[in-house]
Amino acid sequence: MIEPVVIAGATASGKSRLAFELAQRIGGTVVNADAMQVYAELRILTARPPDADTERVPHRLYGHVSAAERYSVGLWLRDVAAAIAEADRERRTPIIVGGTGLYLNALTQGLAAVPEVPATIRTAWRERAATHTTEELHGLLAERSPDEAKRIGPTDRSRILRALEVLDATGRTLPEWQREAADAALVNPKRATRMVVQVPRTELYDRINARFLGMMAAGALEEAKRIAALGLDPELPAMKSIGLSALLAHLRGELDLDAAIVRAQTETRNYAKRQMTWFRNQMAEWPALTPSEAEAVLADRAA
Repeated sequence: MIEPVVIAGATASGKSRLAFELAQRIGGTVVNADAMQVYAELRILTARPPDADTERVPHRLYGHVSAAERYSVGLWLRDVAAAIAEADRERRTPIIVGGTGLYLNALTQGLAAVPEVPATIRTAWRERAATHTTEELHGLLAERSPDEAKRIGPTDRSRILRALEVLDATGRTLPEWQREAADAALVNPKRATRMVVQVPRTELYDRINARFLGMMAAGALEEAKRIAALGLDPELPAMKSIGLSALLAHLRGELDLDAAIVRAQTETRNYAKRQMTWFRNQMAEWPALTPSEAEAVLADRAA
């Protein structure tokens, strides 16, 4: 198998451009590792690669899932394995790029084989969540699994609910399952070319602010209207896309447009900060490179 390239980085760090340019030079296939770019309906708000790029080099796992689906890291591992195998058959280098740390960790470390949560338990927790704040749910988790509650922020509603569901379904915590990762890693991190692209925080935040204005000019509000018209469950993963909630609030008349834009920019900056913290703590062994350093490493790979 051709050893892949894995490029991680915060949103707006320029990692997708690096992946595209490398793919052009070495005959690669760009494979998505961003949990939101998989959704077909979220082209603009997730900054998916433009058509000009996808027409010039193969891109996989972008927009291949309906927003109505409850996509997961396990499903992504299944799909990315197929994408890597396809690239290998075509003698193309898989260039895996994204900012979802959980996906990248599963790719290189394997994934715990957590049993499926029965629908009755999932429904019960969704009903309970409807009458409890996120902080109250976090308190329930802290009572049952203090260590896990410390690892999950008190505002991370999706992860809190997932932890409670697994506890009820299996009697064990997610970290206990994760320590018994059953699936072999798809990529050997010591053999792959891997990196985390780091942009100075002030510059990154400026990029984020400017990019969202570009999204608005490209039709982000219209995209949000189309998603609102679908009437999807707000707990679906796709509905957690950064910036979407602010635009939906505007469409409901709760925010004027300028305030919605500011909120979306703030949410994106906060998300980037969480990404950088993840990379620093969970992927400390990955080389952290500036964009120019990353370009030099990738140029060596292409030579």
